[in-house]
Amino acid sequence: MFEQAFRNIDDVLRKEAGCTTELDYTEQTSWLLLLKYLVLANPPFGGKERKEVQQNFRIRTGETAFLFLQHFIRMLKAAGRGGMAIKNTFLSNTDNASVSLRQQLLESCNLHTVLDCPSGTFQGAGVKTVVLFFEKGTHTRKVWYYQLDPGRNLGKTNPLNDDDLAEFVKLQRTVADSPKSWTVDAQTLDPATFDLSVKNPNGGEAVVHRSPEEILDEIAALDAESAEVLETIRRLL
Repeated sequence: MFEQAFRNIDDVLRKEAGCTTELDYTEQTSWLLLLKYLVLANPPFGGKERKEVQQNFRIRTGETAFLFLQHFIRMLKAAGRGGMAIKNTFLSNTDNASVSLRQQLLESCNLHTVLDCPSGTFQGAGVKTVVLFFEKGTHTRKVWYYQLDPGRNLGKTNPLNDDDLAEFVKLQRTVADSPKSWTVDAQTLDPATFDLSVKNPNGGEAVVHRSPEEILDEIAALDAESAEVLETIRRLL
């Protein structure tokens, strides 16, 4: 089962803009597995581990994270805790695969927390991401959202730190409402789409769309960084 799963993952990674060699396939698979245990099962994880995950997360399209989420749900035993960081468009995509996976997640697991992360949280992701916290064995009744806003632009030289997550950790213990957090009753979700979009009812900005110029600048910077890393590897060979 696992052999075929990793073959499927490799097939997806070959199409990823951020992965260029077989070494990248192995690295990204390892980091995604590490992310499951460090980010989601025991938040907040340490600064060193977070920085390493951020600097090595080069997947840009989110297809691999989508695949991992499917496997996590299947592999988890009853009462098993897990989760995944995935690009935020998964919460509202209307394609059949996304709708079916959201339905499976809500009906087979308790999706108790959605952490909405700002751009730059995961280096190389190229898109905004959300972290989904869930427990298998019971359906979702309520989903608590938290909109993370560290008050600065995140990046390789300015990564997320423990202080940035302090309020999230504090409020998550009691799933308290605040200007950045709110609760959604699962019964109010559209049964046709199971849309889980981040829509802050407290006046927070739900979705920030970057300009095409900003996106192109980030892509150019990521490509330059990748080229620099590959050149360093070539010199070592």
